[in-house]
Amino acid sequence: MADVVLRGIRKSFGDIETLHGIDLDIKDGEFVVFVGPSGCGKSTLLRTIAGLEDITAGDLFINGQRCNDTPPAKRGVAMVFQSYALYPHMTVAENMAFGLKLAGLDKQEMKLAVDRAARILQIEHLLERKPKALSGGQRQRVAIGRAIVRKPNVFLFDEPLSNLDAALRVQMRIEITKLHRELNTTMVYVTHDQVEAMTLANRIVVLSAGNIEQVGTPLELYHHPRNLFVAGFIGSPKMNFIEGRLTAASATEATVELADGSRVTAAVDASAGQIGSKVTLGIRPEHFGFDAEAGKAVKGQVIAVEHLGEATNFYLQVEGAADHMVVRASAEHDAAVGEQLSVFLPARRCYLFNESGLAFARLGA
Repeated sequence: MADVVLRGIRKSFGDIETLHGIDLDIKDGEFVVFVGPSGCGKSTLLRTIAGLEDITAGDLFINGQRCNDTPPAKRGVAMVFQSYALYPHMTVAENMAFGLKLAGLDKQEMKLAVDRAARILQIEHLLERKPKALSGGQRQRVAIGRAIVRKPNVFLFDEPLSNLDAALRVQMRIEITKLHRELNTTMVYVTHDQVEAMTLANRIVVLSAGNIEQVGTPLELYHHPRNLFVAGFIGSPKMNFIEGRLTAASATEATVELADGSRVTAAVDASAGQIGSKVTLGIRPEHFGFDAEAGKAVKGQVIAVEHLGEATNFYLQVEGAADHMVVRASAEHDAAVGEQLSVFLPARRCYLFNESGLAFARLGA
């Protein structure tokens, strides 16, 4: 096992800089997920750790050793890619053992390593098959097994579940979680899917345009996003945003006037807020109330309804909202497209962001 430390990591392709001074500490045995939209630099950052991309500036340390110029094979890392990259003419066992064969291990050592990995991944019965006879999930297990046999200090995963269907993705998330618990090895995982990030990670690193926006546990990012970007990215469906103006501010609450003239209270520390300044009110779809005791009412026209079985999503057109608002209700709530729906904003469930997009500290759960 090993820790991974990044200090001032920059990466440029010609005149274009894609990573802008990344500082990050990944602890020994931790499961860290890099998440962000396409083009944010998460895969590039992973590849700099693997040694597949040169570092333009800064320092990378793995297990205390500076690795900027260390060849990938000598870094003690193993990488699992989005594409399985299996050799079609080789059996599962041969695919898993290929790297060990190149390293000069004898047949008995290779067999022991392959058998151990196959047992962990429950693919012993597949060892004599070739990739064409495997399902997508089985192929991904073989790709992971090829990494396990190397006994790396750090596992690197680059969107490994993207090619699987929804049911297999759920199953493989569970398998990867079990694998981390069994091996207790440092793992760094890249995904654009924030649900994967929330369910797998000890800590999440949210990236945007080559910068780290926030690092924290899944629940820290969910309950206390640092800024509008993180608030809008973490959570499914994403947080709703309504523009307004700050009319009162204290250390325990803020009052926001919305576009329709109504006023909403948010339980935040707004002592640094400027009265009259533009602010953005945020509330998650699942945090709306449906009775007058729940807070200030907001009305909107229903433009779409999603019946999910255990819950219903209502899409509302609300004055002042940056986009349509999504309200998640229990299955018994119903409204037809075109109707006006009133929902309530509990003060302790509201988020508030200043004109620069930074969050005021929340006091609610």
